[in-house]
Amino acid sequence: MWAMFTHLAAFAGYIGIPFGNIVGPLVIWLVKKETMPMVDTHGKESLNFQISVSIYAIPCILLAFVCVGFFLLAGLGIFAIVMIIMAAIKANRGQFHRYPLTIRFIK
Repeated sequence: MWAMFTHLAAFAGYIGIPFGNIVGPLVIWLVKKETMPMVDTHGKESLNFQISVSIYAIPCILLAFVCVGFFLLAGLGIFAIVMIIMAAIKANRGQFHRYPLTIRFIK
């Protein structure tokens, strides 16, 4: 259950909490990683994905000045939401999910 919450905590950033998409999974991962190995692996994966999505959003925001970035940012947001839901479902089933297009910062 906590492994699923590491993925779902990323939605904090979508409801208006600044950097909530990174802080939410980070808090759960830091609290539960020592006692639950599954939360450790899912937390790292969720954090890596959220950091990567945040990095990918920077050029989209810059390109918004030429109107292309709005479409890219919307596509990135939809992609992130779908991936978070898929990862949360797999974590709830006890399976591991590897996000695509993720830079592995935390190993």
